Order: sequence, then C-alpha cells, then structure tokens
Amino acid sequence: MNLLNKRSLLRLLGWSALAGAAALAACGKKEEAAPPAQASASAAPASAAASAPLKIAFAYLGPAGDHGWTYAHDQARKAIQAAFGDKIQTSFVENVPESADAERVFRDMATQGNKLIFGTSFGYMEPMLKVAADFPDVKFEHATGFKQTDNLRSYDSRTYMGAYMIGLIAGKMTKTNTLGVVGSIPVPEVIRNIDAFTLGARSVNPKVRTKVVWVNSWFDPPKETEAAQSLINGGADVLMQNTDSTAVLQTAAKNKKYAFGWDSDMAKFAPEACLASAVIDWTPYYTKAVNDVLNGTWKGNQNTWWGVKEGAIDVVSINNEVPADVKDLVAKAKAGLHDGTLDIWKGPIEDNTGKVQIKAGESADDKFLGGLNFYVQGVEGKVPGGK
Repeated sequence: MNLLNKRSLLRLLGWSALAGAAALAACGKKEEAAPPAQASASAAPASAAASAPLKIAFAYLGPAGDHGWTYAHDQARKAIQAAFGDKIQTSFVENVPESADAERVFRDMATQGNKLIFGTSFGYMEPMLKVAADFPDVKFEHATGFKQTDNLRSYDSRTYMGAYMIGLIAGKMTKTNTLGVVGSIPVPEVIRNIDAFTLGARSVNPKVRTKVVWVNSWFDPPKETEAAQSLINGGADVLMQNTDSTAVLQTAAKNKKYAFGWDSDMAKFAPEACLASAVIDWTPYYTKAVNDVLNGTWKGNQNTWWGVKEGAIDVVSINNEVPADVKDLVAKAKAGLHDGTLDIWKGPIEDNTGKVQIKAGESADDKFLGGLNFYVQGVEGKVPGGK
C-alpha cells in the first residue's frame, strides 16, 4: 500500500515498552463517569431516570498526557463528556499498539456495551474493520482512515492549514532565513505539513529555506531533542515539528531560538520560545458524532476532513514578540481559509527539482493531497523513499 495521509504503523516505536500491558484492555481501560445531574425543583420523569447513557470508548496510540496528538483527542473526549453530561459515559484505553492487539481492545470495548468506538490512529483501520463486521449494532469511527463500511466511517483534520499559518510567522521572524522541521514519519500527512509550512513562509519571505530531520517516530523525546539540536546547529533559528512531545520547543528555548507548539497549545512549556501553536480541536467532530448517534442520524460509509471553517484547526497563543502586522497576516489567512478565498494548493506549484506539480490556475483536490509525496520549492533534500 502506498504511503497515504495517515498515522503510520511505525508511530508506536517510542512506546513499545508499554505495548504489552496496554494491549490488555481490561487493565488499560479508564472510565470517566458522567457528572451528577443537578438538583431540580421537579422530579425527572421515570423514563428519563431509567435511560442508560450512551457508552463511548476511545483507543489512543500514545499516553493521554503526551501534550500532542493523543492529548488533543483526550481533551475533546473530556469536552463532550462535560457537554452531554449524563447522556453519555466515556472511557479510553491508552498506549494501544497498531497490531493484532488492537483488535482485542476494540472487541473488548464492544462486548462491554460501548455503542460508539473511536480509534484515533491509522494503524487501527484493519482491526476496526474486522471487529466492526462482528458487531453491526456498534458504530465505529476511525481517525485518518480511508476505508468505510455500513457501521464504520473515517474522519481527519486539515493540519496543513495550521502549518501554513505558522509558516507565515516563521517567514517573518527568522533572521537566518533557515527554518527547521522535525519530521515524524514520511507519509503524505507529514509531507503536506512541511510543504504548507514552507509555502506560508516563502509567501512572505522568498529567501527562506527549510531543512528537515526525520526521527521515524511520532513520539520519541530523545530523538526529537537530538533532531532539533541538529537543525539549530545547521543554522535554523525557527523550528516546526510534526511530532507529539514538547521536546522540540524546549530544545529551541535552551538555545534561545524559536519554535511552535503542534497539535495542542504548548506555550506554557517554553513561553519565551513558543511563537504560537498550531492546534487541532477534535471537539466539533466528536460532538457531531455523538449527536448523530443520539439522534438516530448516524450513517456509515462516510469520510470527513475538517479544517478552519469547521473549527477543527486554529493557531493560538501567538507570542507578544510577533509584530502586529504579522498577526494581521495570520488573521487574514485564517479568514481566507474559513471562507475559501485562500487556497494553499493553487498553482503554479513546483517541487524542489523544478517540476511543476500543480499547474497555474489549477488547484489540488483531496485525492491529490492524500497522496502528496514531494517537497515544494524551498525545502532541502529528498523525501525518504520518494522519487
């Protein structure tokens, strides 16, 4: 299977030591009970009191406290629990391997009465498909997947929009005209983000060059630290990451350089170094999914890819060191992404060998973006495994 817009099966590398224990769903499961109902002057109808909450389970690849990808999902889980109150009961299993063990976790979730199950990493796709076939009365939701069935649908967020907006900041704030990216796995999802970051930066500073160091893991703080330091040693003074820990940002701070938070707001970990955070908010989609089930309108065989317009992507906590005119650039870009007047992928766009990838006047569609496997002008080097 070609590299796609997905969370890679290698994402677990930084957590292999925890995988065995996490695979035992009964041991790893954590439940968050619905908050108690507030007292009312009149008694609730007996039918409402007897109504059981919708049980919802989440499978996480990493720890809920990674302050990145998994943390963003768990924050959204908490948000829907608070919003829906005693109508739902959520639980999660963290550090679930992208392997056959995931099937056991999903099967356990279904047999324990969960009627809505979220798998938050690409490698869960095949296990979820298998379990979904055995539990047709359960609704399954797969993050970043591309296969759907009558009781399984997929969803994703347009992280490249956040990458473009922080690229605007990076292009204006760099003094060396050298940007650095700590890449996780060289799949289209990550390559898109590197390219969008560079397109944003070069739209305001054509002299910018972007260096990339790959760590081949989604969460490996030591490797992320080493990669960040290597980029700084190579002249980069503003760093971006597509990894899940705060190591890149903290390494930038130690070297008195700049960086960005990724997937969630990381400003508090290095406020002086954090120029802004490109964040994902899964709450809008999770709210929709829960409402669909509660209202009886949930349908399978669908894929959803949301961005700024739907409230799934944003840039937050912009540093006070960022000039007002640069903040205005971000605000205008956000408005353009919201109303569709800004198209990041409108041609002409060339790769870094000079080959035209998107012709003048044309725009890339989602199919093209889903298989994107090239560096744009300004990014140094070659995509690992690319032509």
